[in-house]
Amino acid sequence: MEAVQERHENAILWRIAQLAVWLLGVSILGALIFAPKIGVHAFWNILIPVAPALLVIAPGIWRNVCPMASTALLIRHMGWAKKKHLSTAWNDRLAFAGFLLLIAIIPLRHVVMDTNGPATAIAITVLALIAFAVSYVFEWKSAWCSGLCPVHPVERLYGSRALLSTSNAHCQSCEHCVLLCPDSTPSLNPLTGARSKIRRLTGSLMAGGFAGFVYGWFQVPDYAGWAGWSHLGLAYAYPLGGFAMSLVLFLALTSRLSKSHKELVVRVFACAAVSCYYWFRIPALFGFGVFPGDGMLVDLSNVVPSYFTILSQILTTTFFVWILLLRPAQPHPWAHRPQIARPSRIRFAE
Repeated sequence: MEAVQERHENAILWRIAQLAVWLLGVSILGALIFAPKIGVHAFWNILIPVAPALLVIAPGIWRNVCPMASTALLIRHMGWAKKKHLSTAWNDRLAFAGFLLLIAIIPLRHVVMDTNGPATAIAITVLALIAFAVSYVFEWKSAWCSGLCPVHPVERLYGSRALLSTSNAHCQSCEHCVLLCPDSTPSLNPLTGARSKIRRLTGSLMAGGFAGFVYGWFQVPDYAGWAGWSHLGLAYAYPLGGFAMSLVLFLALTSRLSKSHKELVVRVFACAAVSCYYWFRIPALFGFGVFPGDGMLVDLSNVVPSYFTILSQILTTTFFVWILLLRPAQPHPWAHRPQIARPSRIRFAE
């Protein structure tokens, strides 16, 4: 009885957290439309900079409270979804589509979204409608959270050595909505369970190319107004060029390695990607960016010492090297698997 009561209280706390984060997300969405300057700062310069570190430390927390996931799964919680089981083949295809969305959306930040609140709001709304629609048709997280969501490839890349595991706040029971559950598979990375060609392709592209993509993205300034559209090619050229060079290096390193050594290389490239992000992002937040004013939350360039930049870069890089490469292996899942549903309800169609 005590264990049941504890699970019930835990579920209530997660529901409160989900509601709070969802309301925060709705507030930011409103601000993007009606108070764009505030909305842009809240979304791009506060919420998004926190996300990569959270995905490294405790991706299960993000998966539990993500406002997009809460929107997508609301109809399933209410018992109105069709609950169709998505085939493994189609889950792999959606995962590839989610990766393409990620690569397509990020450069558009420089073109329009980093300086245009309504444009960001439109993008978020469109993604939310897609998430809601596919989750209405298919069982639990199979179509969006573990498939089409453009953040999911980053979750798989950064979350292989999560520090913390949580309870699963969405799934009351495990319906085996995907063959390999991202939430409950320990040490998940982009290449884990890559049985199909398209899944192997998705995993290799994400693991190998994303570090260079992140580096290239920070070599492009933000453009205001319509000026960004005239620099659309540049906005994509730098990230994709970095992606290609990083991917070539990754493939060269992994071409003749054993599985265990490949997993190490994946973690090295994951560490490079997230370290590169904070190498540029934290200085930019406080007025020390490559392009003055871009992505700045508050200008402290005349307040803090000039060595702030290198200090932040050393500290963040050291932290991610420790957590992803040096820390002793502790194969945590992102979230604990809930009680298994009746076997008769578990089925897969290719």
